[in-house]
Parts: sequence; C-alpha cells; structure tokens
Amino acid sequence: MKFIEGHTHVLEVFGITQITSAKIDWVLNPDVYVVLVSETPDGPALGGGRIHIANGINPLPIEDAVGHMDERIYKMVEERTEAGTGEFCALWNSWEIAGLGIGSIYLGRTFIALAYRLKLKTLFGLCAPATYRNSVKIGFRILREIGIDGKFYYPKEQLTATSLLVEDIEGLPLAPEDERNEIFRLRSEKITKTEIVTSKGAKIELTTDFYI
Repeated sequence: MKFIEGHTHVLEVFGITQITSAKIDWVLNPDVYVVLVSETPDGPALGGGRIHIANGINPLPIEDAVGHMDERIYKMVEERTEAGTGEFCALWNSWEIAGLGIGSIYLGRTFIALAYRLKLKTLFGLCAPATYRNSVKIGFRILREIGIDGKFYYPKEQLTATSLLVEDIEGLPLAPEDERNEIFRLRSEKITKTEIVTSKGAKIELTTDFYI
C-alpha cells in the first residue's frame, strides 16, 4: 500500500493516469515482487519499483501497454516464459530524493540483482526518456524488433516509451564493467551497504536487503 500511494502520487503530479503499471490488480498476483526505498525500515516510501514474473496467466504490464500496437510482444514474452522471464516496471522516486543523484541507477542495479535471485534468465522493460540512459547502463538493449525501432507513443500521444530487454541476466554482457561488478556485488549477498555521495555533497549509507 505504501508503494501504491507513492507511485500514484508521482504519476498524478505529471498528469499521467492511463499507465498500465499503475493498475493495482498486481497486489493479488503472487509473482510480483516490490522494492521500496525508505529512510527507515518502517518509514514512508520514497521510491520503488516492481518485478512481474511471466507466469502464462497474468500478462506483463508491457503486454498490456503495447500489445494492441504491436502483437509481436506477446510471442516474445511467451518464448521466454518457460526459461524464466519477467518485467522491471513502475520505477519512481519521490520529490524528497529527486535530484540528489541517488535514484534510478541504484534502483536499477537492485532490480537486476533481484531478477538474478529470482532465477530469471531475461527481463523486459518499458522506459521513459528520463530513465533510458541508466537502463542501458544496467544491461538493457532496445527491443528494436517491435514498435517504431523499439519506441511507442505511450502512455499518451505526446510521450514516448522505449521497449527494452536484458537477454542475459547472469552474464550482463551489455553492461559496462563497473556497473556489472556493482550488480554482481549486490546479488551475491542478502544484505549489502553502499556509501553514496549525493549531488549536494552529503554522504549517506544505502542498505539493500533482499527478503528472499
């Protein structure tokens, strides 16, 4: 519920309501894993995201989002489901931490590490222009096979989103070496601590705790 409240608020600020990853029916899906950012273990959510595992029953958010524009996404997901695939979606940061330089790249690394711990082989994504660069850093490639060279007018005509895929969660061959090493470090331990210097020069300690 903390995740839903925070994510919904951020989307409303930007006037975005018709986005599939904002639907809340996922709370009934046991194959959805949520990551929350908070200042204290019981504090309010300051950011987060989700991984949806493809199970052949519940469509991935990317299927709901772009399937009516390009049906090829359905086959791409189906072909990878048995081996283990899913989607990294619904990434958001609150205003409290926006602009500090501690947002999407750290969450992105966490989600790739989580996908590995969930034994996924591949991972889909659908990103906004603001998160594209960091998505490429953590090992995604553009899914140029669908849409307009991978791009879709989504969630509305004035906005674009890029479809993405990590084709090798274990090896991450497309990620730069420094990013790959950070992800490998995260996925090797249940709990890791990372010292971060924010864009304002303050030092904070980021604790990543996988409850699986």
